[in-house]
Amino acid sequence: METADDWIAKARGLQGLLRGAATRIEADRSLPADVVDALHAAKLFRMLLPRSLGGAEMELATFFQAIIEIAEADASTAWCVVQNSGCSMAAAYLAPESAREIFGDPRAVAAWGFPANPAQCRAVPVEGGWKASGTWGFGSGNRHSAWLGGHCQVFDAAGAPAKHPDGRPVERTLLFPRSAAAIRDDQWNVIGLRGTGSDTYSVADLFVPAAHGIVPRATGRDQQLPADAPPVDEPERRERGTLYRFTATNVYQCGFAAVGLGLARATLDAFIDLAKKKSPSGASSPLRDDHRIQTRIALAEARYGCARAWLLQILHGAWAECAATGDVEFERRIQMRLASTHAIHEAREIVEMAYADAGTTAIFEGNPFERRLRDMHAVSQQIQATAAHFQTVGQYYLGMKPHTRFI
Repeated sequence: METADDWIAKARGLQGLLRGAATRIEADRSLPADVVDALHAAKLFRMLLPRSLGGAEMELATFFQAIIEIAEADASTAWCVVQNSGCSMAAAYLAPESAREIFGDPRAVAAWGFPANPAQCRAVPVEGGWKASGTWGFGSGNRHSAWLGGHCQVFDAAGAPAKHPDGRPVERTLLFPRSAAAIRDDQWNVIGLRGTGSDTYSVADLFVPAAHGIVPRATGRDQQLPADAPPVDEPERRERGTLYRFTATNVYQCGFAAVGLGLARATLDAFIDLAKKKSPSGASSPLRDDHRIQTRIALAEARYGCARAWLLQILHGAWAECAATGDVEFERRIQMRLASTHAIHEAREIVEMAYADAGTTAIFEGNPFERRLRDMHAVSQQIQATAAHFQTVGQYYLGMKPHTRFI
């Protein structure tokens, strides 16, 4: 059985390939076939898939460290692996036969995006299943996926939305073949993370078998309960392993923080290498002799190390707690939220420092700084990095009822 160190080493072993492919990944706005093949060969798309389906069902702390290794070489690849891994958590909520149908192939990958207009992403019950309609954007990694998911609100045949007793909308995530959707692959024209191919896709009145519908907890979209709510009943969760007590939101928290930290590590290493050799125009000595540069490098190392170690410690603690008690306490989820968001913000500061101090070297395409700065700013624009999360955490520590959708 492979150990945590084995998985981290496998991810590190792809760095040479990914660095060499980075230009192609960005130009094509997707992962090329040789990169996808290598990821499959290393089973890195199956890190969070249940063992019953041949997955690793690994601890989140190991996943976090593996993603950092991938992101050091190419952020778009790491982002896709995180997104596809979060989607694979859906297997824990599917009946065994449906889970095998969707994820049984060794090269099976699923992807999903965010509803363009939640009120227009609808699941209507019909005989044997659902009729799905909607448009979803930001479908990262869909181009190498065979299956897509659509997060939907449930409506009856008369067009009335279904509600829980407390007034929350009833939701389902429906899984369907990518071939059944209309893909808009001409819209992903962005500043960074270009290689994720985060396309928009739509379906209209598509029949989806009942067995391909899962509860939103598997996708991280049910986190709207108040902090003092009783535990969520999960009759549809088939897998009982510790991993599946966490949600896909927890995966995206630590996974996208890992992408940011990988970018920060690679950019800082590149700047340290540059500072050893570069003498700025008009200067009589290299950057390495500048006391200000020496200090800024030391502080950047401290910021990186603290952010990484803190989040890793919290992930280990959350896993141990969940393995012992069968649940992750709300305070631990708050800590995960804070440490993940904090890590992304610290990573952005490190990348911006290295870019600024690298001078004109950093502005040219093909150097280690320009693309990573753009990728880092794309990472920090995503919902997992929003500064509003700090407000949520602050509300909790002040004894208030925090907004909990992304906890």
